[in-house]
Amino acid sequence: MDLAGLIVPLLIIGYLLGGIPFGIVVCKTMGFPDPRTVGSKNVGFTNVLRVAGKQAGLLTLIGDMGKGWVMAYGATQWYQTEWTILLMALAPFVGHLYSPFLKFKGGKGVATALGAVLGVAPMIGLLLLLAWIGAVALWRYSSGGALTAFGLFPIIAVIVHPTGPFLLFSLTITGLIIVRHKDNIVRLLRGTEPKIGERR
Repeated sequence: MDLAGLIVPLLIIGYLLGGIPFGIVVCKTMGFPDPRTVGSKNVGFTNVLRVAGKQAGLLTLIGDMGKGWVMAYGATQWYQTEWTILLMALAPFVGHLYSPFLKFKGGKGVATALGAVLGVAPMIGLLLLLAWIGAVALWRYSSGGALTAFGLFPIIAVIVHPTGPFLLFSLTITGLIIVRHKDNIVRLLRGTEPKIGERR
């Protein structure tokens, strides 16, 4: 199947899907404060986990990963061209970072990026997920786990999937995640970054 005439509409749908702030939806549905007003004021899994508990955090993680995976996996079924598939996979990630529902603000994109990579390259996505889990288990810093996993992404891409489009895909995601974590990087260097389970 190659839905050539639907590329632009599907990119818009992917962007809008990515913009759904599951952290806010979950917290409001479960009666918790808007995560933008408490903790780190981020809408992602880590802050929701910190301020609303494990169940809300898990639901946010599933939602954020799911929107990345659905669009990316769908693209592998609809298209054959790698550039098109990877653009489709990027759409929800960009939507999460710059949500049209949050005045073009958003989260840090880690879970959505993991979902997108799992959708287009399951083995690489699994390696990134294991790297994130391993780093978090070792240091208990969610941001450190994300930076470790996505810092490895371009290296893994070169080894496992050495094509130009996929390398650019990996560099784009890694670069945006590093930019979104600039404040975390400063706190990690200063030793003031809160660990998972700690209150801010």
